[in-house]
Amino acid sequence: MSIRVAIEELEQALSEYPWGYVLTVSDDGRAHVLAVPTHYVDGVLVAPIGRSTTVNVSERPDVSMLFPPASGTGYSLIVDGTATMVDGDLHLDPVTAVRHRPAL
Repeated sequence: MSIRVAIEELEQALSEYPWGYVLTVSDDGRAHVLAVPTHYVDGVLVAPIGRSTTVNVSERPDVSMLFPPASGTGYSLIVDGTATMVDGDLHLDPVTAVRHRPAL
């Protein structure tokens, strides 16, 4: 079950998720996943990232972030966007967002 989240409502939705996973793609096509604390600043998701994620973002800036629910029955928040690096942090400009959980 999915519920679209308007970008204008993303800041409020993110207040329920203090951290998430950054999902990038490596040179060999494999997913690279990194758990990070995330902040919403001036319409952009900001997170500290490491060397591998930085390399992946520089080559393939289309990035997803997944914010898991606090409980097993809650909704995950999935945000897709375009990432850039600013002062060693990932800055994700969100394009789409959705809350998702399995249909029960």
